[in-house]
Amino acid sequence: MATTTSSARAIPRTFGARARLVNEAELRATLSTFRELSDPDWQRPTGCTGWTVRDMLAHTVGQYEELPRPWLAVSRVRRAARTHPYLGRRDGHNAAQIDDRRAVPGRELIGALAHFAPQGLIALRRVPAPVRRRLRLSLLYPEAKALPDDSVDYLGNVLVVRDTWMHRVDLGDALGADLVLDGHDREIIDQVVLDLALTWTGPAVEIDLDGPAGGHRLLGIGTPAATLRADAVDFARHVSGRPTRGPLEVEGDPGARAALTAARVMF
Repeated sequence: MATTTSSARAIPRTFGARARLVNEAELRATLSTFRELSDPDWQRPTGCTGWTVRDMLAHTVGQYEELPRPWLAVSRVRRAARTHPYLGRRDGHNAAQIDDRRAVPGRELIGALAHFAPQGLIALRRVPAPVRRRLRLSLLYPEAKALPDDSVDYLGNVLVVRDTWMHRVDLGDALGADLVLDGHDREIIDQVVLDLALTWTGPAVEIDLDGPAGGHRLLGIGTPAATLRADAVDFARHVSGRPTRGPLEVEGDPGARAALTAARVMF
């Protein structure tokens, strides 16, 4: 049977009740994974430069803590300008989140995530949809202007769960463990592919992703000039700027191959 390759731009955007289910599924998976850690695991280095496993969870707790308390994000951004002046605004903000829980043991951070994450998701849903669509993330992070959608609505529907998911990937990489995947993981990967398609300016290319979260998609219009083949999670690692664990095969026109190799999506 021939493989059907559809346009990546035809992927529906995750929103509303569907986004809530994806967010909740990822939180369950993330909490379950962290609860399985042994004491030495908390100090393992991760693919996030300078972060241990414990630091990565401290950052994740801070992300959810700020959703119902946006003034905390503003305060941390301002403080980071003084304490981490060599970092960009987003990276400095992340560092401030870790600073605020520098002395908190990993086991306690699991409880903090279980406490703050549901609050954060509820708080996002309570903001009226027209307000979520009007509020701009770039008011806090200039880097957000590069997103395909610079709104708080997009933050709640796509970015929050993507960041949490990618750090679960980072955790698996730090432990040398494989990710357990289900339907919600494919939804997250699909949104990554959609965002890449929305910002793609190169020639038509095919994305052929393996695994439970995989699929076949076309970026651009016309006959593909190149094809990228990879495991779906490795594709996410690649476009986030992380090293892959498996092969990333890119073949076809040299210019199109170079564009695929350079492709990035914000996480």
